[in-house]
Amino acid sequence: MLTGRRYRLDFTSEQAGFAEQVGGACRSVWNTALEQRRTYRRRGAFINYHEQARQLVEAKNEPEFAWLAEVPGHCLQQTLIDLDQACARHGTWKVRWKSRVRNAPSFRFPEGGKIAVERLNRRWARAKLPKLGWVRFRITRPLSGTVKNATVSRDGGHWYISFLIDDAICPPERHAAPGTGVGIDRGVVNVVTRSDGAFHHQVFARDREVEHAKKLQRDLARTTKGSQRRKRAAARIAGLARKIRRRRQDFAAKTAHTLATSFELVVFEALAIKNMTAGVEPRPDLAQPGAFLPNGAAGKSGLNRSILDKGWHRIELASRSKARYTGTYVITVNPAYTSQRCNVCKAVDRKSRESQAVFRCTSCGHAEHADVNAAKNILTAGRAEHARPRPGVRVGARKPRNRVGRKANRQATAAQPTAQTEPELAEIPRL
Repeated sequence: MLTGRRYRLDFTSEQAGFAEQVGGACRSVWNTALEQRRTYRRRGAFINYHEQARQLVEAKNEPEFAWLAEVPGHCLQQTLIDLDQACARHGTWKVRWKSRVRNAPSFRFPEGGKIAVERLNRRWARAKLPKLGWVRFRITRPLSGTVKNATVSRDGGHWYISFLIDDAICPPERHAAPGTGVGIDRGVVNVVTRSDGAFHHQVFARDREVEHAKKLQRDLARTTKGSQRRKRAAARIAGLARKIRRRRQDFAAKTAHTLATSFELVVFEALAIKNMTAGVEPRPDLAQPGAFLPNGAAGKSGLNRSILDKGWHRIELASRSKARYTGTYVITVNPAYTSQRCNVCKAVDRKSRESQAVFRCTSCGHAEHADVNAAKNILTAGRAEHARPRPGVRVGARKPRNRVGRKANRQATAAQPTAQTEPELAEIPRL
């Protein structure tokens, strides 16, 4: 089974400088190839990875692009492969540029067979990377598998290496607790509420850190663009945000471990988080041209920050990753009316939700914590969805793990690669 291992690198000054050079070359290749693809699309044509890789080889032989030959060639080719996959998945016009300021340098060595890893002692190991030589890293956990590829990236002031390994672990045939299931209601007050009444919550940004972040933002606003003071102020803000992000990752991993090891079926709501955190449309005042009416944008922006701070999507991703090792089914269901439906009499009434934490059914009088009631409704819908027969699956056969839903399965089976004709065009930017 494929999984990842991430370690902190101990670069020398020469290795750190060369890593910056490789990251800059990969960024330049990405942006140039993306502009080339957009130029083709403006003229109604297409260009694929193979043609761009051929042009990359030609560009490395030209004197003005000699700096491309100094970096590992397969890192540049992997950049073109990543761009090709991103354009196929999201479309050429939705793929973003890579900025030197906003995007940290990152590059991948795709040939794991050429990467040698040796353990030096209890705390340190080293890996031999093409053109970088032997690099030391802090081995906080054993690799325990065969290296498939390695990605080097910078996060803040430190460099990290991420190995994709094959740990040769087969998924279990049955879960340790067969027949068990849990519904998950994700919220702002409580990050995770389970249908059995348990809560998982953690404050990622403490009050003093929020106040400190505001002070750092004020300090940044007083600096001049391009100055050293501005760079130091931005680094302090990034360091605080990185600390909060790591707490969120740790919480998601621990919660996912608890859910996957305790239950055979884990049911989430299919939340459109991007739509939920969208801004509010302005309301022009027809009586006063150029003026706008109150639209609650300030309150909505606060709710958006609270939702994004909880890391709802990260919890679901971590659960799917952990479920591969435990045989857990992770599915999503339609979230409509889960917070307004009584899990006892199934009556739907928005007045039953008296407050954020109180649910009292107007039909049967059942009273319960509102989030627990919603989690029970999610579990009921998940069990019905999980028990529904699937096309092409034998009765009694094991259903595929980590299903997203029938719609996603139909889209995956219906998507077929189509051949595109590439007419010869003149004056197309080259690599």
